[in-house]
Amino acid sequence: MPPKFGTSGLRGLVTELTEDLVGSHVTAFVRSCPVGSGLYIARDLRASSPAIADFVARAAQTAGLAVTDCGAVPTPALALAAMRAGAAAVMVTGSHIPDDRNGMKFYTPGGEITKAHEAAILAAMADKRGEPVATGPAPLLDTTAGAAYRARYVTAYGVTALSGLRIGVYAHSAVGRDLMLQTFAALGAEAVDLGRADRFIPVDTEAVDAATRAQLRAWAEPGHFDAIVSTDGDGDRPLMTDATGRVIPGDVLGQITAAALGADTVVTPVSSNTGLEASGHFARTIRTRIGSPFVIAGMEAAGGRAVGYEANGGFLLGFAAPGPAGPLPPLMTRDALLPLIAPLVQARSQGLGLAALVAGEPPRFTAADRLQDVPTDLGHTLVARLDTDADARAAFLVPFGMESTVDRTDGLRITLEGGQIVHLRPSGNAPELRFYAEAESQSAADVLLARGLTALAQSLK
Repeated sequence: MPPKFGTSGLRGLVTELTEDLVGSHVTAFVRSCPVGSGLYIARDLRASSPAIADFVARAAQTAGLAVTDCGAVPTPALALAAMRAGAAAVMVTGSHIPDDRNGMKFYTPGGEITKAHEAAILAAMADKRGEPVATGPAPLLDTTAGAAYRARYVTAYGVTALSGLRIGVYAHSAVGRDLMLQTFAALGAEAVDLGRADRFIPVDTEAVDAATRAQLRAWAEPGHFDAIVSTDGDGDRPLMTDATGRVIPGDVLGQITAAALGADTVVTPVSSNTGLEASGHFARTIRTRIGSPFVIAGMEAAGGRAVGYEANGGFLLGFAAPGPAGPLPPLMTRDALLPLIAPLVQARSQGLGLAALVAGEPPRFTAADRLQDVPTDLGHTLVARLDTDADARAAFLVPFGMESTVDRTDGLRITLEGGQIVHLRPSGNAPELRFYAEAESQSAADVLLARGLTALAQSLK
């Protein structure tokens, strides 16, 4: 599949992300979107990322922009630095996809690009006209973005917020691994480096594979940790376990974090579990299509004390929240650190472990995974057939139960008569077909997911 551009940015095989292709997208972005005082650039730890970041910098210079290189820092750290400087930004990352692929995420000075910005960029790609501009100055280096991101949480929560806790940090190849260690230590915890890797490891926090889950349990089994934390490759999706090594779903982290921050409105995609509504903690909940741009649009429309999160755990703060030690300013981009820190602080303040804190949430649990190497058109064709052909849908649902209602907000989300939910959705930017399951217990959701992946694989034959 050739490189694909959408609201999540540009993604494709490394071999196809040429300087011409990267440059044309950067030039179109500069021509069609607000860029403010210049362009900030950062990258993840993939072997291909430094070269692609150089392509981005050269294209931005050629377009006349002042370029600031923040080096290897998490996506939310780059976004924070750029927004504070009134600048646009490009993050070179493939997020959680395999190392043979990479990509770019685009930010205006106001935050992540919207669907309107996406359309403008695509139009600019098609329209090659325009006046040439003078080459901009040589790039500047900014080595403070990571420290400013860390300080955001230390200022809000204080240096004793996690005192007495021992936290394992699964470092793997996450670009923010050192920042995670430093941040948890700065909040008073004992932070222990685990599983650091020299090669890139694609960690999908929404679909944690069996081998990673087993490793997390093995690290936790001696009872040495109060929690194990991690992120995906570019640091905008959290991964957390309780003291036993059991992974806590990202949407559960989102529910807990939203309540801890005192949010009135929560915006989240249809793929997040329905415990949000069942909790009764929030005056209003808004469901959207899957993707942070849709969540951001919902938050902006809602206003007030609004937050957003996705099923992968990426958390967006839309208002100035008071922290235990100081202010926590808004950050309208997916963030991994906040939904790791807030539940730990909440559990500690209540004298609970994470498992007990999670047990206090409504009993709704999700599980998600995907079939990889499924051509996008094939995935869309299957879901469309199940959507329009009631007999085919009924046959597909035999292993699960009888259909009660269907939600077509994004993909095909079917609530069964027993209250369980199955949700099919082709990926918009990778050759994947995702399956989401929701049930009354984690074990039931896991069983539903296993059946779902088997049913999908058989349907694709």
